[in-house]
Amino acid sequence: MKIKKLSAGDFIEARCTRCREVLNHTIVAMVGEQVVRVECNTCHGMHNYHGEKKTREPASTVSVRKAAPTPRRGRKDPGAADREEWWALRLTMAAEKEVPYVMNLRFKEKTLISHPVFGLGVVMHVIPPNKMEVLFQDGKKLLRCA
Repeated sequence: MKIKKLSAGDFIEARCTRCREVLNHTIVAMVGEQVVRVECNTCHGMHNYHGEKKTREPASTVSVRKAAPTPRRGRKDPGAADREEWWALRLTMAAEKEVPYVMNLRFKEKTLISHPVFGLGVVMHVIPPNKMEVLFQDGKKLLRCA
């Protein structure tokens, strides 16, 4: 029995991504001897060819001893350092020195500002030409300034 090599224009069975069934398809594109793109003969939808799923071989009867897994470490909270820094700075904040936040004002570093949504914050860095990084209780925020 002779097996025919596949080429563009031949028919092949494949799972249609639109019809969601295994149907006849026409081969549209190939790379080497691999089918890459097909067209469904039922709905005429073109999609990548997904070959048959390979079945897994059952695990061998010989047991291989695996090393004991290392215990998982919990993720570090990315905002924890910011909150600690804010609480440390909070002790030095004087409520009477706070400046209300207005987008069109120019601020200096270490200025205490009062934001209507985020609350009290400290200007950490001024980023030219018109931005500043402010440390609030919830974390650092990038705000516009003059």
